[in-house]
Amino acid sequence: MDSAAIWITIGWIIDIILNGIVWFIIGLCLLPLIDVSDKWTRKAILFMDKVDKWIRNLLELSLEWMLKKNLRILIAFIFIILFGLLAQFEIIPKIIK
Repeated sequence: MDSAAIWITIGWIIDIILNGIVWFIIGLCLLPLIDVSDKWTRKAILFMDKVDKWIRNLLELSLEWMLKKNLRILIAFIFIILFGLLAQFEIIPKIIK
């Protein structure tokens, strides 16, 4: 093995060690940020769950009220809007599959 290959190998090993140290420091700096964003994600999911339950309850109560009052035209418009939204968000094709 000639001296150039030895120096290339030594430089490669030093590069690997220094890159490892740099990525370790970056990881140490980013772990607290990841933990904070993870907490925010959990809070957002809990909030979305509460809103989802509230909307479902509101829809159920309003549809029952409309059925009791025999408001079929209003129910038809609400279903058109609801199905239109579900189609726009591509939820209906997922449900059909």
